[in-house]
Amino acid sequence: MVSTAATPSPSKVSLGVRLGYAVGSFCTANFATIPGLLLLFYMTNVLAVPAAFAGVVLFLPKAWDLIANTLVGRWSDRTVSRWGPRRPWLLAGALVLPVSFALMFAGPPLTGAPAGVYVGLTFLLAATGYALYEVPYKAMPAEMTTDYHERTSLLQWRMVLISVGIAMSGILAPLIAGKTAGGYRTMGVVFGVILLVAMLASFFGTARAPFTGQQRSEGTLREQLSAARTSRPFMWLLGLSSAQTLAVGVMLAGSPYFAAYILDDPSATTTLFAALVGPMLVTMPLWVWLARRLDKRGAMILSGAMFGVGGLLILATPALGSLYAHLCVMLVGIGYAGLQLLQYSMLADVIAYDGVVSGKRRGGVFTGLWTAVENAVQALGATLYGWVLSAGGFLSSDPEHPVTQPDSAHVAVMVGVTLVPALITFAGVLMTLKYELTAERIDAATAGAGATASAAAAADDAGQDGGQPETGEVLRAEE
Repeated sequence: MVSTAATPSPSKVSLGVRLGYAVGSFCTANFATIPGLLLLFYMTNVLAVPAAFAGVVLFLPKAWDLIANTLVGRWSDRTVSRWGPRRPWLLAGALVLPVSFALMFAGPPLTGAPAGVYVGLTFLLAATGYALYEVPYKAMPAEMTTDYHERTSLLQWRMVLISVGIAMSGILAPLIAGKTAGGYRTMGVVFGVILLVAMLASFFGTARAPFTGQQRSEGTLREQLSAARTSRPFMWLLGLSSAQTLAVGVMLAGSPYFAAYILDDPSATTTLFAALVGPMLVTMPLWVWLARRLDKRGAMILSGAMFGVGGLLILATPALGSLYAHLCVMLVGIGYAGLQLLQYSMLADVIAYDGVVSGKRRGGVFTGLWTAVENAVQALGATLYGWVLSAGGFLSSDPEHPVTQPDSAHVAVMVGVTLVPALITFAGVLMTLKYELTAERIDAATAGAGATASAAAAADDAGQDGGQPETGEVLRAEE
């Protein structure tokens, strides 16, 4: 975004900009996946941190996100620069997140609670860097195009690369980390470098992105937060997305335990992730087509149902074996692909709709709240799984002092990775039924905004500007 001047209603985004934007999804994929997948296991099985305490350590830094993400969103809304309002923050995040991510897995000579405190502090710093980058990054698609379906097509590229990023995180990270502190240290450095390269590539790759967003960002932070909270489409989307994100977070945290204690093959974490992301790489065009055929809400309901059913089917793994488990995870992966694509496309719709209704630029506040809740819910997934393990009597250990888990711990491992996320997912499906922001509603609001603007311009030309209402005042009744 080379300037803050809006491009007149473009419907298409160039391939170069799509790829430039999409490469930043490696940041999203790696930071969302690796801590969710490995950080709890790293603390309980390498650093000997008690499971319940480790779960709390993972969640507490996310409380800071409620402040940091909201502030970053507000700042990016108000930023005026030759790089546009969002891109300076991408660069700021690139300077903080990669280093702090590597430090999380630096493995100082600590075990137990002190090690948990160290991980918590570095995780807090990494979460801050992630907020600096991810909040403005999520706001950008709504400001690149005014077309309802073009936003889905734009985000298709992001989701393809996010699938690659998840594959890298879920397959390579466990392989590099192994079971030792040294392995985790190496993994942290390797993925810190990957984060740095991807974040810088996205910063430079979006230099020519069109900007169609609103120019104004008036009002106090309190007023803008109130606008987000009173937006019915945003709150319903946030609720249903949070349910799906929580389910994914629980399942991710449980994957290493499922591989180690149910399949009796710790290395199966890698193949399970391959089964998850393989469908994501090939089904994105299908979900784009389904979003057009069923509208985004219908496609979201279908994807959530597939995710939940796949999770429930995994319950039969002890009787049917590893191959069966991998096939079930493939079904989960197909549903997960749709959930990931559609929730971000719908978020871009909500931001664009609010801009039309209000006439103001406050997408950063929306994405700030979104990212804060998303991060907290992701961490809560690992915390919830840690509590399930603790309730089942799971025994923490380190590589030099292995333990034999009681039968109740094996039950907890299975229930936590199947039944719990499935029930949460189905709750999200029920919430999706209440989501009402369709293409027709957005088109009606846009047409109304255009008519109001034309009338105001005509009045100005005739010298009759006697206090015409702003576009937002006319259209706000739609809410």
